[in-house]
Amino acid sequence: MHQQKRQPELVEGNLPVFVFPTELIFYADDQSTHKQVLTLYNPYEFALKFKVLCTTPNKYVVVDAAGAVKPQCCVDIVIRHRDVRSCHYGVTDKFRLQVSEQSQRKALGRKEVVATLLPSAKEQQKEDDEKRIKEHLTESLFFEQSFQPGKSLLRPRRECPEFMVKPSPGTR
Repeated sequence: MHQQKRQPELVEGNLPVFVFPTELIFYADDQSTHKQVLTLYNPYEFALKFKVLCTTPNKYVVVDAAGAVKPQCCVDIVIRHRDVRSCHYGVTDKFRLQVSEQSQRKALGRKEVVATLLPSAKEQQKEDDEKRIKEHLTESLFFEQSFQPGKSLLRPRRECPEFMVKPSPGTR
């Protein structure tokens, strides 16, 4: 009896979508960040078509918002922030990348990428540094509170009492 190999049926919406980065951060004071690139990867054995959707299309220009990706290839999608105003600082927008098989209409998978406009790269760096310091101090404080002087965390096992008798290497 000869079994025929069949490609598994792809279920709508369940296909993993690989895109990098998963977050876009634009800085108002750094014009070089106003244009960023998303890379969509296709690790599959079949071609994909894609479409980029956005929650606020009036704030962004997406170059080639729809297209195709050959099997085991990738494409770069350029996104430009075109409405850099202070009223948009801190607002999180979303891009959705939908992919489908080349010959199908239904979306096989989707991935969301968040985009945020921040006022200053320098200001953000300072905030990130302060956050890291606070996290480090919190971790240190937690360790100090969980450690109780006089109580050893390592206890000798009763099955091996000889380790207490034998000298360690390099001692007399």
